[in-house]
Amino acid sequence: MTILEVKNLSLGFTCENGFHQALYDVSFSLKKGQMHALVGESGCGKTISAMSIMQLLPKNAKIISGEILYSSENICQMSQAQIQKLRGSKIALIPQDPMTSLNPLYTIGDQLLEVIKIHQGLKGEEAFKKATEALDAVQIPCAKERMKAYPHEFSGGMKQRAIIAMALACNAEILIADEPTTALDVTIQAQIMNLLAKIKNEVNTSILLITHDLALVSENADYISVMYAGKIVENAPSSEFFNNTKHPYSLALLKSLPSSKRNEKLQTIAGQPPTIQQIISGCKFHPRCDFVMEKCKFEIPQNYNVGTEHHCACFLNENIR
Repeated sequence: MTILEVKNLSLGFTCENGFHQALYDVSFSLKKGQMHALVGESGCGKTISAMSIMQLLPKNAKIISGEILYSSENICQMSQAQIQKLRGSKIALIPQDPMTSLNPLYTIGDQLLEVIKIHQGLKGEEAFKKATEALDAVQIPCAKERMKAYPHEFSGGMKQRAIIAMALACNAEILIADEPTTALDVTIQAQIMNLLAKIKNEVNTSILLITHDLALVSENADYISVMYAGKIVENAPSSEFFNNTKHPYSLALLKSLPSSKRNEKLQTIAGQPPTIQQIISGCKFHPRCDFVMEKCKFEIPQNYNVGTEHHCACFLNENIR
């Protein structure tokens, strides 16, 4: 069952030198109990796509067209009161930087209890019980004692767990995890991803995972959307993506992963991703593509169906049926 659907979302920003488009007809869907990874280089539009879902956009942002459907309701047309009710209680954000996401002046318990009071309407012992259960669920030891701790007394990994606990305490149906393992060491990264997988499997929570780390994705995601320069270039189930990669950009990302083979050089993608100010005709990846054809420079490829639930926006696939 599809719980969230982004349909043909286009968005831009009004800057001093004019209006610049950042997202182009972005479409993907999130199913109940699924982890869907949105993958791409920094600046490709992953986070702004997530902020569009939460309606946490800067003042100079404007949605040009498209819909964001949660349980068949268009979030883009909701009132501010409806959106505030939706945030936290139904759709929760795990932000990119756990170090700055918690208020240093309040205890972890105070911040958890505030969230529970706002979104669950619980107070007193009932709220405290809910908060400690949430800390237990994210494997923070001695939950009752830890309620009294301040953020600076938590490690980076524990801060991230506390933020996840806030989402769990509100019974959110969807978690948007924006680079949830940034600035954490490898061991803690694995623990956080295992925790998210456990939440998905045990509570049937849907997770939109935003990341640039394909190695992380290969072990955890059910479905993958690859984004380049504000556009989804490939959509596929995880196993299909890694066994039958179609888009040249996706292939280049996979080839740039470190190899276990000795003396094998790390491959890179030539050039730099474009900024939103740059106007590139045709396929936006063509200046960096190893398979570029003349038509790629002037025509925009459509999304070709290349397999079961597998779509790719590349002319190399236009004859695949």
